[in-house]
Amino acid sequence: MDNNQARIFKRLENNMGSLTAFGVIGIVGMIILPMNSMLLDILLIFNITLAMIIMLLTMFTTDILQFSVFPTLLLITTLFRLGLNVSSTRLILSQGAAGEIIAAFGGFVTGDNYVVGAIIFIIIVVIQFIVITSGAGRVAEVAARFTLDAMPGKQMSIDADLNAGVITDQEAGIRRLNLQSEADFYGSMDGASKFVKGDAIAGIVIVIINFIGGIAIFVGQKGIPFGEAIQMFGVLTIGDGLVSQVPALLISVASGILVTRSASGVDFGSELSKQLLSVPKVIAITAVVLLGLGLIPSLPNLPFLVMAGLNGFLAYFLNEEAKQKEHIEKGKAAKPVSEIEREPENMVRYIQVEALEIEIGYGLIALADASSGGDLLDRIAAVRRQSATEMGIIVQPIRIRDNLQLPSDRYVIKIRGNEIASGEILQDHYLVMDPGNDKIDIKGKKTVEPAFGLPAVWADESQRDKAEMLGYTIVDPTTVMVTHMNEVIRRHSFELMGRQEVKSLLDMVKEKYGAVVEELIPDLLSVGEVQKVLQNLLREQVPVKDLVSILETLADYAVNTKDTEILTEYVRHKLGRTIVKSHLNESGCLDVITIHPDIEQKIYENIQKSFQGSFPAISPDLNTGILENLDRLLKESVFKNMKPVVLASPRIRSPFKRLIEMTFPDLAVISLNEIPNSIEIEGLGMVKMNDN
Repeated sequence: MDNNQARIFKRLENNMGSLTAFGVIGIVGMIILPMNSMLLDILLIFNITLAMIIMLLTMFTTDILQFSVFPTLLLITTLFRLGLNVSSTRLILSQGAAGEIIAAFGGFVTGDNYVVGAIIFIIIVVIQFIVITSGAGRVAEVAARFTLDAMPGKQMSIDADLNAGVITDQEAGIRRLNLQSEADFYGSMDGASKFVKGDAIAGIVIVIINFIGGIAIFVGQKGIPFGEAIQMFGVLTIGDGLVSQVPALLISVASGILVTRSASGVDFGSELSKQLLSVPKVIAITAVVLLGLGLIPSLPNLPFLVMAGLNGFLAYFLNEEAKQKEHIEKGKAAKPVSEIEREPENMVRYIQVEALEIEIGYGLIALADASSGGDLLDRIAAVRRQSATEMGIIVQPIRIRDNLQLPSDRYVIKIRGNEIASGEILQDHYLVMDPGNDKIDIKGKKTVEPAFGLPAVWADESQRDKAEMLGYTIVDPTTVMVTHMNEVIRRHSFELMGRQEVKSLLDMVKEKYGAVVEELIPDLLSVGEVQKVLQNLLREQVPVKDLVSILETLADYAVNTKDTEILTEYVRHKLGRTIVKSHLNESGCLDVITIHPDIEQKIYENIQKSFQGSFPAISPDLNTGILENLDRLLKESVFKNMKPVVLASPRIRSPFKRLIEMTFPDLAVISLNEIPNSIEIEGLGMVKMNDN
């Protein structure tokens, strides 16, 4: 194919949508406007050709989604046939002729006997209307129902493969789209089959109109003898009906083939030969039975004997082929290991590090096995959704691996290949806890709840009723692991916020708020600098769900500074309501511990910058005094059942947080700028150097 032909085909492909639209309008025009008999002949041949192509395509289709346009195409072809019927009826009733194709069909098929033609026409209509179309419609209806019923299970299977790392997010999206398309296809086919039924009824009505109307017009108006009119219009109308119903029959067969095919991955012919001829013994038995029938004197012997010989030869050929395959397989199995051709081993998988993974002992494998009733994969998928909902972070699929080197009842949580946390789980037991009491009056194995470090007991089923009566908290093994995983994600969310995750979040925001992303990146900040700001927020458990506000704030202030620590403080001020909301007490007040002004001044004067951020370079005595005072105030607040935050001035908030985070990692430090005016503040004490 030269360049000119390639350009022509490319232009046709690009304009196919417009050509199709004009074609549909042309079909409607056929119903209204008169048509030349020569053009009608061409369109009738095109109709037969199109129907043949469609039927053959269904036989070579390996998956229904490869021909998902079929329901719409079925409607278009039905409308096209009706347009041809109307055009041919106009010519038959007005001229007593409808071109060479209809006349040829009428003469060749009927043998100039319209009674025979009428019977053949009725048989074709019955086959199409009652047998093929009704059956295909029923199959499509049942398939649509079963597909819809199976969708939740298939979607859970996709989520399980995604969580296990078998497929990527993109592959999961494609699978979900294919699943939805498959359900839509069968639903559309259920409705599209009604078009074929209506087309068959319309064909019968048109034949009757052509026959009776043509005789009435040409006998009454043009004086043709009645017998001649019957002969002429009998052949014409039957020819018209056959030339329309033959393509309709092909389309009906195509619809039946398509909806009854399974997604086997091979075409119909290959699947038929593979399954029908899979057992040579069956063919051999058939040959013996046919031979016996051929030896009966009262039956026609020659056809039975010929068919018996053909089946016997086929059975022998298939049996020899099966023996040859078995011999080859045995040869492969017996081949020395040294002679086996080795494929180059892919080493990439050995150097890949998962962002987040769980290693489990062999005794916990049942928790991840859906066939054994384990729901760990589904629960982990829920954790990922919860992380996105609460923290606004995208957690990559969590890999679950079995590790035979671990004790059977232990699991390990790793981030980028490094162990972050671990725990112990006893199968067929429940974890019993009493948050308000360290002593648990339940028989079992004493342990510590892995997520929050609470004292607990692993108790078996016999102790469950007693634990419920005593008001203890009872947790099943999977929930223990999932809760621990959720807490690890919450505490280490800043480590999981990589550049690729930031890029995904920015792309998501760009779809609806493109202006803010385009203004900020890359002119003002890079993706890496935005990542550092988001990591600073997540390090202190600040959700980044309101990404639009974060990006708008960065765009406002990045013009003046590129210091990510300062930019983080600006963003915290913008997210003040979100930050404070999670720390309010039951009455809606904010319990705070303040810092003495002298300490604030001392810290401010000794702030030093490092690549990890600002920190106060104060004396060890001052450092120790601050931590001891803070520890005393926190113990007093726990006694009062309060959970305060530290209130600091904006200029030292970040350095003070770094000063205390090693000792008090969960203690929030907020600045005055972050507290909305409507929030009431209640002071619980002040951090001082001494008690004076």
